Amino acid sequence: MTAPETGGTPLRFGYGTNGLADLRLDDALALLADLGYDGVGLTLDHMHLDPLAPLLAARTRRVAHRIQALGLQVTVETGARHVLDPRRKHGPTLLDADPDDRARRVDLLLRAVQVAADLGAHAVHCFSGVLAPGTDEDTAWKRLAESLTPVLQAAAAAGVPLAVEPEPGHLLATLDDFDRLRRTLGDPDQLGLTLDIGHCQCLEPLPPADCVRRAAPWLKHVQIEDMRRGVHEHLPFGEGEIDFPPVLAALAATGYQGLTVVELPRHSHAGPRYAADSLPFLRAAAQGTPTHTGTPAHSAASASAPAGTPAPPTASATREPREGSTR
Repeated sequence: MTAPETGGTPLRFGYGTNGLADLRLDDALALLADLGYDGVGLTLDHMHLDPLAPLLAARTRRVAHRIQALGLQVTVETGARHVLDPRRKHGPTLLDADPDDRARRVDLLLRAVQVAADLGAHAVHCFSGVLAPGTDEDTAWKRLAESLTPVLQAAAAAGVPLAVEPEPGHLLATLDDFDRLRRTLGDPDQLGLTLDIGHCQCLEPLPPADCVRRAAPWLKHVQIEDMRRGVHEHLPFGEGEIDFPPVLAALAATGYQGLTVVELPRHSHAGPRYAADSLPFLRAAAQGTPTHTGTPAHSAASASAPAGTPAPPTASATREPREGSTR
């Protein structure tokens, strides 16, 4: 295990409501406050602050009062699987051929920006979506940039950063892809990054702690879970390959001020238990307590290669979403 860095900003931990989907939102918020979490990653979905139902502003005010009373911070997430389309996971996307479909996703993000502003959220999270069938990548990148432009304008007006997440299997899958988007848009101030630590282990050429350092200038939101190299499966802590103390030390050293949110969207069947187990694990890891007794696959692959050679994924994970993908 790499020795953790010292100093830095104390980390603030949250838990995602997409991993508490069997709980009413008020119950989920109370649970997280009781467990000692600093905040919540609030996914706008039909069961938790439905962004498409009537009286959104009034419902948002009630949630804002509840969050404030519980002393929680919040980031707004937009990764609900079927909030726009009951038959197509994460559809429609910002990349779809039909401009009306793209407009529906843009409208959701605009609503999310307003909700985030009303909640006093740190950021609004989003991702690109998968490459539409029959669409070449240059066209898809153009659609993504055009679709995000009005969202970034709204985010700037609201004073809420938009934090785009590299997502395995999506058009924007890696930190290199985020850099491409940033350059295409002219590096706007309101464009930030959501870094998922598990995704770094899954497919990035750099180890997760190095990904944190590389991402630091644009970091607005962090998601965290365990994961294995080349397999996009969100795992409870201790079930994957990540050595967490160096990762959290690197994150603290960047001065990151937002939430670090546990992302276990397919563990809602036991969400309260995983929420209870995750926080002490993260607190111990943040203090440098070893959390992995073996050699993480990322480190093992790097150790056998010449200096400076990236460790490749053990399975294709960038453009081909695995059936086991847990987003």
